[in-house]
Amino acid sequence: MFKIDNELKNANVTRSIRFTEKLFEELATIAQNNGVSFNNLVLQCCKYALDNMEKPESPTKK
Repeated sequence: MFKIDNELKNANVTRSIRFTEKLFEELATIAQNNGVSFNNLVLQCCKYALDNMEKPESPTKK
């Protein structure tokens, strides 16, 4: 389950990313409603996605 917290508040690598307007508005609203920064929410979403991503099966050895 995705839980919003301040775990990643000390991020220090700067990058630019483009969002669709609709996705940006949804994320901004969620961040505001949960008292976290937009940046913090995006970091948490990325971490959650990586932690829950299906791992590809390793090739079998012959």
